[in-house]
Amino acid sequence: MTTESETANQPGRPDLDAPGTTHFGFDEVPVTEKGARVQALFGRVAARYDLMNDLMSGGVHRLWKDRMVARLNPRDGERILDVAGGTGDIAFRMARRAPDAEVAVLDLTPEMLAVGRDRALDRGLMASVSWVAGDAQALPLSDRSLDAYTIAFGLRNVTAPERALAEARRVLKPGGRFLCLEFSQVVLPLLDRLYDVYSLRVLPVLGQVVARDREGYRYLVESIRRFPPQTELAGMMEHAGFRRVAWQNLTGGIAALHYGRRL
Repeated sequence: MTTESETANQPGRPDLDAPGTTHFGFDEVPVTEKGARVQALFGRVAARYDLMNDLMSGGVHRLWKDRMVARLNPRDGERILDVAGGTGDIAFRMARRAPDAEVAVLDLTPEMLAVGRDRALDRGLMASVSWVAGDAQALPLSDRSLDAYTIAFGLRNVTAPERALAEARRVLKPGGRFLCLEFSQVVLPLLDRLYDVYSLRVLPVLGQVVARDREGYRYLVESIRRFPPQTELAGMMEHAGFRRVAWQNLTGGIAALHYGRRL
């Protein structure tokens, strides 16, 4: 499946083997270690990941994901990749809307993929979705081979988001759609203060009680704070070569849905 990347060896592409540091939440870690740390974290929380999503958001994440898939509007016959979608939430929605689309999930963490496969079996969707262990920064796909690429709550966990965006553009056909659902910068003054208190003080405790991993959910909260706001992410998408870039704030900017096209 793999071919030479259109973006390989281009100036300015982050070197994941280079010395230096990057952020892991509020901590600085060697660039070469972040991917392994992220993989280990999601491996620990995989079994309770979906339960935690419901508890943390009061179920609102389901509405956000519905909005994302409605915006995508998947169609039968299309090839669609959902990146960092291990437990299948986005892929299942796409498969139900377009039963004859070719939907694949790619995730860095085998434990997350195992949960997704089990959920697909329970829902009778094993034949509708395929599962691939892989890295968003080096997709095992040919150039211009996809009609659509989605990533939900995963881009902020990538060591080099710019590289993941370049890979997304590489594998999309001309006219292909890119959608990114991610936690973002709250735009309502009162809500931003309430959200800070809730996320920084309550969510790590919830992670300890439910997932038995306080530090893992502390990282997830901190990673949201370190992620670029809406305008900056839009600029990164444009720099990667996407056009018609726009975004829609959800729940006052707690999350935002970014979208663009490869033209």
